[in-house]
Amino acid sequence: MKNSMSYYLPIMSHYIDVPYDDKPRRVRVLLPRDYDMNVEETYPVVYMHDGQNVFYSKESYSGYSWKLIPLIKNNLELPKMIIVGMDNAEEDRLDEYTPWPFESEEEVASHGHLGGMGMAYGEWVVETVKPFIDKYYRTKPERENTLLAGSSLGGLITAYMGAAYPEVFGSLGVFSLASWLSEEAFLSFIHQQPLHPDTKVYIQVGTEEGNEADEAFANKNINQAYIDSSLWYYQTLLRQGHQMDKIWLRILADEHHFEKYWADHFGEYLMFHFSN
Repeated sequence: MKNSMSYYLPIMSHYIDVPYDDKPRRVRVLLPRDYDMNVEETYPVVYMHDGQNVFYSKESYSGYSWKLIPLIKNNLELPKMIIVGMDNAEEDRLDEYTPWPFESEEEVASHGHLGGMGMAYGEWVVETVKPFIDKYYRTKPERENTLLAGSSLGGLITAYMGAAYPEVFGSLGVFSLASWLSEEAFLSFIHQQPLHPDTKVYIQVGTEEGNEADEAFANKNINQAYIDSSLWYYQTLLRQGHQMDKIWLRILADEHHFEKYWADHFGEYLMFHFSN
């Protein structure tokens, strides 16, 4: 376990074995600044995918991070919390964040990815990472104090895990949901696996989400595909009987598929979760 001090808050780094990978995965833990002083206090935990993009812009794929440290520093009304950033699998990210294999041979041949490792990844987070964090840190381990968030494919795996493990996660931050990659399988699963009735779901999508990489992957209007994915997810939750006041859908004009916009709205998600 390595301890590196940021300007505001301590970040702990761990390397945790992944059963289906040949190398340990970096998992970093952002702690409240006075964590070591208030030794009796316990904290809710936010688990986040794409850990490389979470803390520092210099590490982020896009060159822009989720800005979590200044967010917490500048919003003292938020309760103190622990944030866990789990690195993605880099070149295998597409496979790891998709719960269902791609059905089209053309998709597999064109992009060299099979998909379908998402179920194993979700199991690793729930059965290995979370117990590790609960063992070594002073957490509030209950469902209502366990948050999960991600963007794009990270949004897809977040929505999947919320349905697959309804007793584990108390809220879901689903940013720029990329379920259009396997929409039929995704919506069927969500329909068959109701969330815990108290789970809060924050759904954010921009109207300009399309990019060249996605356009090359699918022969469709990607801007509309992202909007449709968020709307269909929202509608499916409502058809299940999930209460409307537990869901917040945000469709935002002119916002792009970019960390800046996810960072801009992450505080809203946290406020939504922690509000009564």
